[in-house]
Amino acid sequence: MNAEPSNVAATHGPVRIVGAGLLGASIGLGLSAQGVPVTLSDASPTAQALARDVGAGAIARTEDAVPTLVVVAVPPDVAAQVVAGELRAYPGAVVTDVASVKSVILAELVAMDSLDLSRYVGSHPMAGRERSGAGAASADLFVGRPWVITTRAGLHPQALLAVRSLAVDLGAGPVQMTPAEHDDAVALVSHLPQLMASLTAGRLVEAPEAALGLAGQGLRDVTRIAASDPRLWSAILTGNAAAVGTHLRGVRDDLDGLLEALDRAAVDGPLALGAIAGMAGVISAGNDGAARIPGKHGGLRKRYSEVTVLVPDEPGELGRLFTEIGEIGVNIEDFQMEHATRQRVGMAIVSVIPASATTLEVALEERGWRVVAP
Repeated sequence: MNAEPSNVAATHGPVRIVGAGLLGASIGLGLSAQGVPVTLSDASPTAQALARDVGAGAIARTEDAVPTLVVVAVPPDVAAQVVAGELRAYPGAVVTDVASVKSVILAELVAMDSLDLSRYVGSHPMAGRERSGAGAASADLFVGRPWVITTRAGLHPQALLAVRSLAVDLGAGPVQMTPAEHDDAVALVSHLPQLMASLTAGRLVEAPEAALGLAGQGLRDVTRIAASDPRLWSAILTGNAAAVGTHLRGVRDDLDGLLEALDRAAVDGPLALGAIAGMAGVISAGNDGAARIPGKHGGLRKRYSEVTVLVPDEPGELGRLFTEIGEIGVNIEDFQMEHATRQRVGMAIVSVIPASATTLEVALEERGWRVVAP
């Protein structure tokens, strides 16, 4: 059932969404919940119908009112052609795309004839899920997430305002960048992690079963995003090839230094000159880099204490743990779940502010939970 429209959106409809996948359907859900009229168009009738059925909007018809805003939510390798078609079809509408690369799309559009690019604003909400398609869509997908809006010369201020309003209406925080700045940033914080996860997971294809049986949460964390769509990611990576290549070469240089240290240790023993320092340098740099990743409230990540609790692998047990932590009066700042292979128990790692850690441990033990000592 759709939420009751709030009618407080700054976005003025009708809004036309081209591409009824995860992003397009989530945008439609968010706008529809605020009373903004939305129409949906997709090359796949099935995807289009599914997005309609989950409440993302109505299927587009030729007799629809002319849109004021068009959102193109298609893969980056076809985004420019679709944007161009929408600019020509609706000469009074602002057109934005939400593809994950920006420079190559703009370059393709500039090379086309007779396009009013003052009405085109490239944008990119930094949000997603492991599952794709309208069935995974959520009206809250963008809440609290950055939404990059790319700026350039010749862009009409009202077009920029329309896309900014869209981002704010969906709960996102607008961030302005040039296309090149955006592409370099996502190459580092999104595209490079995807490749590192895929490369690591690729080494497991022919791994012995005995080795896989030893896998812990560290391997699961590193490879979590490796289960991605190869076709979509091929389009993303080739579309941002220059920026991704730059950061991959940086990783290659780091790997060369690490391999040199490992070779010394392998040939001359673990105390070989430079071996320990070379490895420690890599780990230390990782510590420094991880410390710069913003925390859940923005800014530098805060340091929390971790309380590890054994949770039976039975229905309702994890929910009971969360409920009792709430009753104790402690806020969960972060959470991880580790599973022991072939065991009917998991380890819930609850991050809390340091001042609450001892209180939580004592209170949980009093309630019968087994707390694992650090």
